[in-house]
Amino acid sequence: MPRIQVGDISLNYIEHGSGDNVVLAVHGNLGCANWLDLAMPLLPDNIRVIAAEWRGCGDSDKPEPAPDYSNYTMEVHARDHLALMDALDIGKCHLYGHSTGGIIISHMLTMAPERFGKVLMLDPVSPLGLQMNSSQVGVITAMKTDPDVCFAGLASAAPTLFRPETMVAGQMPQFADATSSAQRDLFKKIIERTRVLSDGIWFGTPHNLGLEWDAGTLARRMPEMAHEHLILFGKMDYWIPREHMDVMVDKLPNARLEIFPYVGHSMNLEQPLLFARVFGDYFRG
Repeated sequence: MPRIQVGDISLNYIEHGSGDNVVLAVHGNLGCANWLDLAMPLLPDNIRVIAAEWRGCGDSDKPEPAPDYSNYTMEVHARDHLALMDALDIGKCHLYGHSTGGIIISHMLTMAPERFGKVLMLDPVSPLGLQMNSSQVGVITAMKTDPDVCFAGLASAAPTLFRPETMVAGQMPQFADATSSAQRDLFKKIIERTRVLSDGIWFGTPHNLGLEWDAGTLARRMPEMAHEHLILFGKMDYWIPREHMDVMVDKLPNARLEIFPYVGHSMNLEQPLLFARVFGDYFRG
């Protein structure tokens, strides 16, 4: 994976494909570029996909978080990705965002609307932000300190990979028989990659998503985000409220929603072939 200087930090990124049709991919919270490992080789070679790792994630630099996590806000992540485009000499591109990557993309659209074409979002955190209660924050703390708890917590982000009867409190989720060895190996790798995350990610992201929810500033700017949006939502998503997707479709000038009944929060892990087909069809058009 190459690294590139972006302001006062270096970001790690991967690439697939080539050409002038460029898509910048933004992963979700607790994530890294590896979340696209199964889908990336299936994407069309004539679409250049660039997937960077946020500050604090993967092999990107991990600045010490400020006491108020102000150097890990969604706006800061958005500015990092805009600076990445500058460093790679990309004047204009399309955008793809998964989970919290969605709200980062929304910030980018308000900062530099002229630099973007189509937008694809997979189970996104909407411009509304996201409010987490104290018990959810407690779970995140436990996930940071205990890899087994982290395994169980992130299993809920890809529920179709696991036997439903094991997805209950107090049990360790067990892979379903239909889950491929590649999916099992990648999921375990993703858990390993959470061990390097900055506290600016573990605690800063939920803190800052809550501030987004309380302020409502970005949500009020949805009518300005006139770019074509395709929002993909797994009906089995335990993390993102479905009604937030409906708000996006209502408030964004050019957005449509596609719902997939047998997918959870992470189609890119759960059904990479389906994800690659949707991705390729959308950005080829």
